[in-house]
Amino acid sequence: MEKKRIQQSVILIAAVIVIIILVIIIGKIINKYTPSKEVQDLDEYYGITDDSSAAIVLNHEVISQKAVVKNGTLYLDYEMAKELFNDRFYWDANENLLLYTTASDVISASVSGKDYFVTKEKHTEDYEIVYADADKAYIAMDYIKKFTDLDFRFYEGPNRMVVTTDWSDVTLVPVKKDTQIRLKGGIKSPILTEVKEEENLFLLESGDSWDKVSTESGIIGYIQNKRLGEEEKKRYKHSFEEEEFTHNLKEGKINMAWHQVTTQEANRNVANVISNTKGLNVISPTWFYLNDNEGSLMSLASKEYVDYCHSQGIDVWALVSNLENEEVSTTDVLTHTSKRTNVVNQLIAAAIQYNFDGINVDFEAIETQAGEGYVQFIRELSLKCKNNGIILSVDNYVPTEYTSFYNRKEQANFADYVIIMGYDEHYAGSDEGSVASIGFVTEGIENTLKEVPANQTILAAPFYTRVWVETPKEAADDVEAASEDYVPYDLSSQAVNMKEAWNMVSVNGVEAVWSEEDGQYYAEYENGGQTYKIWLEDVKSMELRLKAASDHALAGVSFWKLGLEDPAIWNTIIKYMN
Repeated sequence: MEKKRIQQSVILIAAVIVIIILVIIIGKIINKYTPSKEVQDLDEYYGITDDSSAAIVLNHEVISQKAVVKNGTLYLDYEMAKELFNDRFYWDANENLLLYTTASDVISASVSGKDYFVTKEKHTEDYEIVYADADKAYIAMDYIKKFTDLDFRFYEGPNRMVVTTDWSDVTLVPVKKDTQIRLKGGIKSPILTEVKEEENLFLLESGDSWDKVSTESGIIGYIQNKRLGEEEKKRYKHSFEEEEFTHNLKEGKINMAWHQVTTQEANRNVANVISNTKGLNVISPTWFYLNDNEGSLMSLASKEYVDYCHSQGIDVWALVSNLENEEVSTTDVLTHTSKRTNVVNQLIAAAIQYNFDGINVDFEAIETQAGEGYVQFIRELSLKCKNNGIILSVDNYVPTEYTSFYNRKEQANFADYVIIMGYDEHYAGSDEGSVASIGFVTEGIENTLKEVPANQTILAAPFYTRVWVETPKEAADDVEAASEDYVPYDLSSQAVNMKEAWNMVSVNGVEAVWSEEDGQYYAEYENGGQTYKIWLEDVKSMELRLKAASDHALAGVSFWKLGLEDPAIWNTIIKYMN
């Protein structure tokens, strides 16, 4: 009897254990397939820490940058506005002025005001257009939208700005029954928001069971695709009209050369310097340069010079430079609106007074911090040129990472011509080498054409070369001589004209050898214990560059500078200009 009771107890215990196990298993199964009711904190989701900031949802993506909410108006800091939406805005931190340049007008707004001016015509908004603190300027989104192909909406709880700049087709899907959008794919993921039957969602990505979607209010997450109806393609409606830029372009190919003028007396030599040219239709005398930090210009302009060139069928594009007066801070001039305006007004007044046909801007060695001011200068000058029928051309280095802030693409929108200075590959103070090897030139053309239309691009070529001189150093000690960086000579160079370089080769009795890599003849010789190296310029090297310009359908060519060329080279130049 006792034994039977024990057996029954064991069975009972076993049964209880089985039941407990079954309950646990069933509980786990139920838990596994029961959706989580956890709700995601949306402030955390958007990275919002206070009511003065707003998340940015750009083209159905939550980005890291934040907008500012001030008095119910959304603002972006200036740099962010340029990076994300429109890089044509210009903030003058020195004069607290926000500028925007269209194809026809410079539009200005002062800090902390509601007014803006289209040239001199006043307009007023019901919000503060731009405000500034110690470090940054902030532009109202409503103002940005006036000039930018975008749409935006503001939502609260939490603050977020939903922005559209991509106007391609979107896919809409309706919700078939009330459900949730979750942070990630899976029923255990936190809930972002509830969605109602027939609500339309943007379908961003399709998955096996879960699709990535976005609500109109910028909540982006995942939903079970079995809860979604049939997809529908739609296109955003928007009415923004893109600006059209027009340009004052000459008919036919441009055959241009610079004439270095350093005194008024040098103007009288114009007949002589053009006497050997053939087909020259544009001359650019170096007449103007920045002369002080207020934007005043030194002028060497001559009406007689212009009249003579016109009588020969040659247009005059007066050059303005920033190189002559080393006391002038180009950065200071370019970063003050009033000083840029001073430069522009002087140039336009001179163009009218002396009747020249164009302005050529040659600002070199610009500091990075002046880059935006420089581009704004080109914009402002271009509008005044356009209003007065003056052609504007701008000289540029061959494109490099270090000169990207020159913004050749924007230059091309406003200026008529962008000129590639296809020389100074090697220069005074650099390692020795060609002034303008054909590879350097061709690469410069191709990279420029990524930003500038061919019919606005002019290739500039050199009428000079450099003679490189290696002078042996005095004996170095063993430690110095063993260094990997040790060079056993001092290097110097001088610029010489085409004929002078060939004369040096001839006088020293050496034969120049053609370099396919450089597209030039090369000569090397010893004299007085020094080694001389010259990459020579002649008809053959010039023809390669002219052919490159022709093959890429460029607007024309230009040459630095008149007087350095072998007159025979014009026979080759004119062949490519016709």
